[in-house]
Amino acid sequence: MSTNDPRVSDWWRTSIIEMRPGVIRFRGYAIEDLIGQAGFAQMIWLMTRGELPTDSQGRLLDAALMAGVDHGPQAPSIAIARMATTCGVGLNNAMASAVNVLGDVHGGAGEQAVEMFEDIAARQAAGASLENSVRGGLDTAIEQHGKFVAGFGHRFHPVDPRSPRLMQLVEEAATAGIVDGKFAAIGRAVERELAERKGGRRIPMNIDGATAVIYAELGFPAPLARGLFCLSRSVGILAHAWEQKQQGGRNKGPLPREYLWTYDGPAPRAVPQRDA
Repeated sequence: MSTNDPRVSDWWRTSIIEMRPGVIRFRGYAIEDLIGQAGFAQMIWLMTRGELPTDSQGRLLDAALMAGVDHGPQAPSIAIARMATTCGVGLNNAMASAVNVLGDVHGGAGEQAVEMFEDIAARQAAGASLENSVRGGLDTAIEQHGKFVAGFGHRFHPVDPRSPRLMQLVEEAATAGIVDGKFAAIGRAVERELAERKGGRRIPMNIDGATAVIYAELGFPAPLARGLFCLSRSVGILAHAWEQKQQGGRNKGPLPREYLWTYDGPAPRAVPQRDA
């Protein structure tokens, strides 16, 4: 069968990469030209969006990716990476185990926040005021995902130390005309609406909300926000898995062995006698 037979060459179709002997091109750009010219964040943009970002866009994306790399072993994904390593698996297995728990609750908040921000923006575009758009979008998000609003509040930090700096970068980018600032304004308006609903108690934007603002400002669709978080957190996952491998340890569970779980099942009882 000819190598040009469309039954073979069209089995997979992709506009991402062209590869043949001696040639590797991403979205038309030769890899040898990209090396040393495009950074990792710019390459992520090229691969997922089809074009290279400007340097300023790439730096803003890089800031969002860098800010979310790690949050300590109390984060399930990091803890799982360390526990998996003590089971004797390789770094790739530990990383895969950890990334697999980045779901709707742990890891999906950025995607949900982008969805909410986009819903609010669509309501505005349809003619509603910012305040009414925020109320409607917030109500819809709560109806879909529950009372914990993705992107706002933090169980450890009264104010997430990563968020103010990220929002400062967004506002600087908006002033410079790199982004239009629409989603930053929406994020701030959601903060105000939440505070009003809580009787004045502020529920500040967290890392998921701030990165969601950046991803939305840069035009990334909501589902990619979760993928971008997986890329970001994979850096911390790798670092913790490698550190644990160097520290050693075998079969470490989530708690030291002297601390047992709460048992709330039946009291001790005899096994019924079986018929002969």
